[in-house]
Amino acid sequence: MWEERYAKSGDYLFGEQPAQVLVENPWMIDGASTCLCVADGEGRNAVWLAGQGLSVTSFDLSPTAVGRARELAAKSDVQVDSHVSDWDGWDWSQAFDLVVAIYVQFMWPEERKKQFETLRRAVRPGGRIILHGYTPEQIEFGTGGPPNPENMYTTKLLSEGFGDWRILRLAAYEREVQEGRGHSGQSALIDLVAEKPIT
Repeated sequence: MWEERYAKSGDYLFGEQPAQVLVENPWMIDGASTCLCVADGEGRNAVWLAGQGLSVTSFDLSPTAVGRARELAAKSDVQVDSHVSDWDGWDWSQAFDLVVAIYVQFMWPEERKKQFETLRRAVRPGGRIILHGYTPEQIEFGTGGPPNPENMYTTKLLSEGFGDWRILRLAAYEREVQEGRGHSGQSALIDLVAEKPIT
């Protein structure tokens, strides 16, 4: 579905600029040197993070999206190690200072536990995860994201998934989002920034 959607879009579906949460919270990447961007689409977030001096690896299952990510990196004069891979095909044994998962709400609740486990494994001890997405209230707005509330995040869900880590930010809020044609309009958002214990 995603390959077809990107191929039909003809340009950057979610724009070329990074998600606002990254730009507005630069403290989230403090101290990191390596970064993994999961299901990163057309590369807007990976490219921005590379521009901040991080060594960035990214993957997405859509060849069209990864091709655009590579073009965006070249245009921005940064290096991103971009790969075509689905979630299960990725080598989750690699550990990074920072794992960035933005709008990755394509798994159903029964699959989400495994998704969170793989994300947790990819963060080195002392590293951080940034998880950004939609709350169920987003369904009413219809300005992006999946059409099913079961795919969305709540503060309770994220607290349960990462509550044994040091939570630096956990916030649900509403705001105007303009990120290409794919995310446009008033939106119900949620952020998690959590630090993995060293021991």
